[in-house]
Amino acid sequence: MTILNRRIFMGAAASTLALGGCANGIGGGGAPRLDARVDATRDFLFGRYPGTRELAAKSQGVLFMPLITEAGFGIGAAYGQGALRINDVTVDYYSTTRATIGFQIGAQQYAHALFFLTESALGDFRRASGWAAGADIRYATPDQGASIGKDTTEIDPVVALIFGQSGLIAGATLAGTKYTRILP
Repeated sequence: MTILNRRIFMGAAASTLALGGCANGIGGGGAPRLDARVDATRDFLFGRYPGTRELAAKSQGVLFMPLITEAGFGIGAAYGQGALRINDVTVDYYSTTRATIGFQIGAQQYAHALFFLTESALGDFRRASGWAAGADIRYATPDQGASIGKDTTEIDPVVALIFGQSGLIAGATLAGTKYTRILP
C-alpha cells in the first residue's frame, strides 16, 4: 500500500468515525440516555414488527443497538452504542464498530437487534472478543432498506434484525464488526 493510499484510507476512516460519533451523541447523557434510546428502539421494533415481541420472549437476551451511523466510499465504517438486556433489564452496554471494503457509496443510519435464543449463545457472546466477519449486498433509501448477507453472529441460535434504515447507500462489501463492552 503506498503512502498516498494509506493517507486516503486513514482520512476516510477518521471522517466516517467522526461522522458516526457526532450522530450517535457519544459522551452525552450516559446510561439513562442510552437506556431511553434502547426503550424507544424496542418499542418501535415491537410495534412495527409484532412477531419480534414473541422472539424476544423466547430469547435468553437481546442486544439492542438504537442508532448505528455508517458511511462509505469504497472503504467504510460504522459506529453505534446499545444495551444488552436479559428479561428486559439492562445488564451490559456495548458499542459496535464496523469496517467495510468493497463497492459502496453513501451513508445511512439504522438500528439493529441481536436475539440470543440459547443460554450458550448468550454466554459465548458475552465471553467473546467481539469480532464478527461478514459479507453483504445492501441498499437504503429514505423510504426503505434491505440487506442480504450473513455475519457470524447471525448463525442459529442468534437472530439479527436490521430495521429503521434511512439514508442513501448502495454496495456489496466484505465487513468486520466488533462489539465491545463499554461504560456509558
